[in-house]
Order: sequence, then C-alpha cells, then structure tokens
Amino acid sequence: MKTLPIDQLKPGMFVHSVTKQTGKIRIKNQGWVKTQGGIDKLAKAGILEVVIDPDKTLTMSSDNKVEEQQNTSPPEPQTVAHNPWHTSHSVSAEMAKANSLYNEAKSLQSKAFNDIRTGNKIDIAPFQELASGFMDSVFRNQDALACITRLREKDAYLLEHSINVSILISIFAKHLGIDKSIIQEIATGALLHDIGKIKIPDEILNKPGKLTDEEYQIIQDHARFSKEILEQSGLSGIAVEIAGFHHERLDGSGYPFGKHGDELSLYVRMASIVDVYDALTAERVYKAGMEPIKAFKILKDGCPDSFDGDLVTKFIQCIGIHPVGTLVKLESQKLAVVTRSNPSSPLKPVVKVFYNAKHAHYTEVQDIDLANNRCHDSLEAAVRPNDFNVDLIRFFKNSILP
Repeated sequence: MKTLPIDQLKPGMFVHSVTKQTGKIRIKNQGWVKTQGGIDKLAKAGILEVVIDPDKTLTMSSDNKVEEQQNTSPPEPQTVAHNPWHTSHSVSAEMAKANSLYNEAKSLQSKAFNDIRTGNKIDIAPFQELASGFMDSVFRNQDALACITRLREKDAYLLEHSINVSILISIFAKHLGIDKSIIQEIATGALLHDIGKIKIPDEILNKPGKLTDEEYQIIQDHARFSKEILEQSGLSGIAVEIAGFHHERLDGSGYPFGKHGDELSLYVRMASIVDVYDALTAERVYKAGMEPIKAFKILKDGCPDSFDGDLVTKFIQCIGIHPVGTLVKLESQKLAVVTRSNPSSPLKPVVKVFYNAKHAHYTEVQDIDLANNRCHDSLEAAVRPNDFNVDLIRFFKNSILP
C-alpha cells in the first residue's frame, strides 16, 4: 500500500481508501480510477490524499486510456459484502490467546519505558509484531480482547491505556473495513502513542487536581515527544501521525501543533476518538471510570468542532451501547458481564450471569441472550465493578478470563 496526495493520482491506479479530505465524502467501493475526469471529481469533492495499491495499477495507453489486454480484460474488484461482526472462533476459544497478548503488551510497554529512561532507542519490531497479534485476534473474535480492556487496574493506567487504545482502534478499523496492512500500522501507532509521557514529571502526570497553566503546557508536549521518539526509532507514516496528532482537533483547538480538520487523516481522527473514550472510562487512582454511555455523550457533544461526527457514530455502533466486558445489572437484580453485542438489538446483548445482588449470593454461571424471545429478563443499567466488594470483582474477572 502507498499513500499519495490527490495531485499525484494517475489514471489506472487502484484506490483503496481516503486518508485526508476537507469534506466528509466516503468512497464506498475500492476500485480503479480510469480517467483524469474521475480524479478531478475526487479533488473537487475535497479529497486531499488517498491510499493506493501499486500492485493493481492498470496499464494505460499514451492517451490515458486503459489498454486492451490480450485474451483477458482487467479483473473487476470483488464486491463481497463486508461483515464487521464476522468471527472464526468462539470467545472462550480466543480468550486464552487474547489474555496472553495483553500480558505480553504490558511487559513490552514496561521495557520500552525503561529504554527511554536510560536514553536508549526503543525496538519497534516487537511492537509491530504485537500489533499484528492484536489484529489477528480481533479478526478471529474481537470480543475476547474487548472484554480484557474493561478489566482496569487503577495503578496501571500508563501501561494499559495505550494497549487498550490499540485494541479498540483495531476493532474500529475492522468495523470500517480498513485493509489489514493499514490496521497493523494503526495498531502500532496506538500502542506507542503515549510513549512521550515518560518525559513528563510524575507529579504533573499523576496530579489528581486541576493543572496550572504551566503544568498543562508541559503535559501537552507529550505528543510531540511521542512523535520524536518514534521518528528516532525509524517509524514513519500512519503510526507517527497517530502518536503526534492524537490530541489535535478538527477546529484547530487541539495540541501540540494546532492542526485543523483538513490536516488530520482518517486514522488520526479515529485515534482521537478512541483515545478520549478510553481515558474517560478508565479507573484511575484519583477518579472512577465513567460509564461508556456517558463517555459516548461527551464524544457526541464534541462534534463537529473536536471530533468527526460520522466516525463517532460508527465507533458507538462498533463498540456497542453496553460494550463487551461491561458489568450490568438486570431487572431481576442479577449481575452479569456483557459477552457479546447484538447489533440488531443494542440494548439486548448476550450476558453471562453470575451473581444475585438482591440476595447477595453467587449463582450458577449462565449465558443469556437478552434478545431471545424466551428470555423474560432485561438490562436495567451498567454498573462499575468497584462499586462492589473485592471478592465479587475477583469473581467478575474470573468469569471472563480462562
């Protein structure tokens, strides 16, 4: 895959996706541009940059027309319906691998932070390999890793946040039908997007109260540091953009570079949404994690000034009103974990029941599809694990992890 500005696009090239634009046009089908007139229409619609597949470029004649192929005509792009919910493994079959990947990610993050502290360059290759592992797991069954992102530790935010953003943006990219080669770059950039925070003093980074203007200015530099660290380590392109620009906003009010909408690629726009969502829902030492539905409202309120409204809507559809891994209370006063979304009935997910809050005792673990006509229970509200005792939280985690 190769990224090109629109003025370098030529007839015969195969357009895979749009990465930068001034408007909100979406190319619904990948395919070849066969005339200069078609390219001019894209430019007129506000397209600034596209991703092409050089291996699919057609041979053009001197008058910029597709040459007739001897015996065969150029193959037409396959119009296979994209199913963002497709799985090849069950959640239970994927969970052990997903958990192993998550633990590997935390170890790798810790090593990278230590490398930066000691003045060494970070080794990018293991992060790229891990990003591929995340992507493969997401395509087998995204619910396994999605569950694990909900199991937050208050004192591990710096490690877990980047890992969760990488997982969630991989799920989001799969939902949008983005090519796997690009998802791997996106996931790599997300894994390392906050690496620059290691250069921010701990007393500022972990300050529970409001930052002073000077402290806020200092913490804004972490995105600039992240970009520099990745560039010095040999990365470029999408991954570096995500690291450097994930705090930029469409109206130019973001930091640290003050970029505007037409300067922010699709992938950066995605990262800014996922980054804020995970930060809002995270458990911190000094604050409780926000319920997903409240975080979604904040993202919606930030459109169109800060966030791309179309992408926010698609992100909510992708993650679900009650994301996989969320602890919920049913009308029967039983507690359960959401284990699978129901795209056609977002308020009726599949849940794993394990506790009766009314009578304060554990129940037989049971999977219930709330959308099933034979089910006489319904979801009352999402709740936070930390609202309950330690033993219950432990059981909650054990009901998800192998």
